[in-house]
Amino acid sequence: MSQYKNLEEKIKKCCKCHLRGTCLNVVPGEGDTSAEIMFIGEGPGENEDKLARPFVGAAGKFLDELIAIIGKKREDVFIANILKCRPPGNRDPLPEEVEACWPWLVEQIKIIKPKLIVLLGRHAMERFFPGQKISKVRGQALRREVSEIGKQVFYVMYHPAAALYQGSLREVLIADFKKIPKVLEAIDKKKDMPINYVEEKVAVEENKQEALF
Repeated sequence: MSQYKNLEEKIKKCCKCHLRGTCLNVVPGEGDTSAEIMFIGEGPGENEDKLARPFVGAAGKFLDELIAIIGKKREDVFIANILKCRPPGNRDPLPEEVEACWPWLVEQIKIIKPKLIVLLGRHAMERFFPGQKISKVRGQALRREVSEIGKQVFYVMYHPAAALYQGSLREVLIADFKKIPKVLEAIDKKKDMPINYVEEKVAVEENKQEALF
């Protein structure tokens, strides 16, 4: 059994929090386990809970469209969530639920080793950039050191579901998505070089995030 498949089986058996008792299925994530790009959303919704797959509802369909814009398919990337089990009624994740799932997400990131992690929505952003406003940092490539995974480049975007409720965000998401190939190029060019601070640096707790460009 591969390293990732072994991890996936462990995630499916997880009972670290009460959500396992209220959901239908655990939703570890899916995609290429050596992908350059990893997408992280908030948590499974009703459709995801039924099918045990991430982003398979209306928001997932839009995400597939966005992925196609950059010339990729769902199978070319990896899609996961902060939570692996659906909260009752799709309510916001509770801090203790996020903490219970966190080690699983860390292990996924360590195995996949993505060049870029795209954070979809404020809950995903909050896990890595606590206290920030998504309207301020969205559309920016930011590198920060996370104690459990080391230095990592993140790209913050609105959640695709937001465009379903607020039509004006659809074009914002499309525009931000179109920047992703340039972000990947910047990562390749600058991975062995000091990063120039050309955008505002924002203190995050005791750490700092760096703007790539």
